[in-house]
Amino acid sequence: MPYFAAGVARGADGWTAAEVDLGGVADLDEVADRLRDVEPDAELSLLFVEADDTYLAILRLDDGEDLRIFGSDSAFAEESRLGALLIGDVKAAPSEAETAETADTRSGDDDDERPVADPDADPVGDADLLADLGVPAQRLLALCAREGMLPADVTAEVCQAIGCGDEVEELREA
Repeated sequence: MPYFAAGVARGADGWTAAEVDLGGVADLDEVADRLRDVEPDAELSLLFVEADDTYLAILRLDDGEDLRIFGSDSAFAEESRLGALLIGDVKAAPSEAETAETADTRSGDDDDERPVADPDADPVGDADLLADLGVPAQRLLALCAREGMLPADVTAEVCQAIGCGDEVEELREA
């Protein structure tokens, strides 16, 4: 399964981005080590892993510790070794945020204009991992569920919102 992994790290001089090679990683600790290598002294590091134009996993390290994980769909763990490694043990569904998002999409006069979410998608992990950066759980879940949104689109929108969009875009173009 083809993938793109972009590591972004926020340090004293702003955001740094680098493509992260996840080939041959054996466990999450090794993934975290590769993310730390993007900027060893970073106060915040994020890893966006897009797989097969279908799945997105986001990993977050604060001060190089406390790994938090979000996956757009639990099926990623069943579809590939990388998915199993990244989100296979992550089962905590973002139920509160999902409930709030469902309520938001069912109320209002513009229901017919909203895209239909993929009923088979089963987000897992900490959907609130970017809330302090301006992307609350509801928004992240809505982006992942929006019809026609590829993982690359979600990554681009999230990165623009948190201030590292140009750095990630440069990685894609390289």
